[in-house]
Amino acid sequence: MEEASGDASIAQGNSEDVPKYPSCLFFQYNTQLGPPYHILVDTNFINFSIKAKLDIVQSMMDCLYAKCIPCITDCVMAEIEKLGMKYRVALRIAKDPRFERLPCTHKGTYADDCLVQRVTQHKCYILATVDRDLKRRIRKIPGVPIMYISNHRFNIERMPDDYGAPRF
Repeated sequence: MEEASGDASIAQGNSEDVPKYPSCLFFQYNTQLGPPYHILVDTNFINFSIKAKLDIVQSMMDCLYAKCIPCITDCVMAEIEKLGMKYRVALRIAKDPRFERLPCTHKGTYADDCLVQRVTQHKCYILATVDRDLKRRIRKIPGVPIMYISNHRFNIERMPDDYGAPRF
């Protein structure tokens, strides 16, 4: 009988028996994350959104059930501009007035380093990318959720349980 009550307290999330931590140690590392969500967008995320025929702002809100502000850095903008005419739709989307433009102060225009540096300094962003290498680098930084595209919809990984990230 005593074992059964112990199992019940674990199922109820009784913190006296088992210390319960959110999947990304939310309150320890990331206290500024909350609606409206600021989402840093990568170049390939925009391109894959176009391929999947997804409206970026609307799909972000459908994923997170909250107001979302997509943010784009000068480096990412420069990267899209360098891609040329083939990516003019991506450039038009990136210049959307709903996107918040973030100025860069560092030297060079390598977008991945810029994004990693920004999420390390300011813990208020969700990073939207489909780049495997960038995801791997971001996972090493505690408290930074990653938005990605799968099955023609946006999904989120490592979002704190407290903030109602959808579970599928």
